[in-house]
Amino acid sequence: MSVVNKIQELEDVALLSKHEQLVKGIINSIDDRILVHGSMLPSVNVMVRELGFARKTIVKAYSELKDRGIIESKNRLGYFVANEATDQTMKVALLLYAFHTFQEVFYNTFREAIGDKVQIDVFFHHNNYEVYENTLNNIADRYGMYVVAPIPHPANKELLGKISPNKLLTIDRYQKMGGDYSFVAQRFKKPTYQALVELLERIQDFEEFIIFFKEDVDYPKGLLKAFLQFTEEFKIRGTVLHRYISGTVQKRAVYFTIGDIDLWELLKDCKKRGLVLGKDVGVLAHNDSPVKEIIFGGITTVSTDFSLMGKKAAEYVLRREVIKEIIPTTLLRRASL
Repeated sequence: MSVVNKIQELEDVALLSKHEQLVKGIINSIDDRILVHGSMLPSVNVMVRELGFARKTIVKAYSELKDRGIIESKNRLGYFVANEATDQTMKVALLLYAFHTFQEVFYNTFREAIGDKVQIDVFFHHNNYEVYENTLNNIADRYGMYVVAPIPHPANKELLGKISPNKLLTIDRYQKMGGDYSFVAQRFKKPTYQALVELLERIQDFEEFIIFFKEDVDYPKGLLKAFLQFTEEFKIRGTVLHRYISGTVQKRAVYFTIGDIDLWELLKDCKKRGLVLGKDVGVLAHNDSPVKEIIFGGITTVSTDFSLMGKKAAEYVLRREVIKEIIPTTLLRRASL
């Protein structure tokens, strides 16, 4: 029996449209092992000739099966079975900066909320625009949904604009796209500045406020702008360093760490010298995690809710309803400051 025969079997099934007959017929062919992984499907022209269906109906059915990751198209060769898991409802490309702890929180929540019937392929661009651009070009037209943490870049809007609005969700960093494009993002400068103002009295208990900020990595520039505005406005002695150098921790200083490596090295030195966090040294970290809640009696953080971001992203993928939402940033005060 052929794929065409399996589709024709469904002609008399009540309430099934031609589009549904095609999708179900191909799925039945895979389930019955008429088609297996790597099998070539009949071309659109063959389907038109054998079934008498309109070309656009067949193209639409093939597109749905592609979005679900069940079939794939290969340039000039045709359509092939890519996945024998026919209960799969979608294939999602998730493009992140890197697998930092806070992005792991996002991913775990996203994965759990989206369910087992959605395939998620994870890619990383490490804030390298060439890698980012090549990745998006290489996975173009291969997924039913694209969830992307964008890199701020003049060409980014045009690059992302190649993806249909109903297939793209930008996360974490805000990328202005307009129209029906969706985002679930966070802001940096204003909420960070507000958190620093809330911490003003504690910061003034110390002699110097030091931020570790790398210009050449994925640190949001809004964090540095907030720090500079705050220290200038309130006449705080502020210092910007590229990174923490082991052994240089100073008493009576407050440290603002963006990357976790700087934080761990700083805390290790504090432990070696017997310095008490919140008394001898103040520590503020960007992006919360379960570990920061526990170690040294708790590290004060300014962070968005990555778990909520993951839930919102999953809702969009499953419902396909336009969302334009900024996830609030919160100051979580603990023993370190």
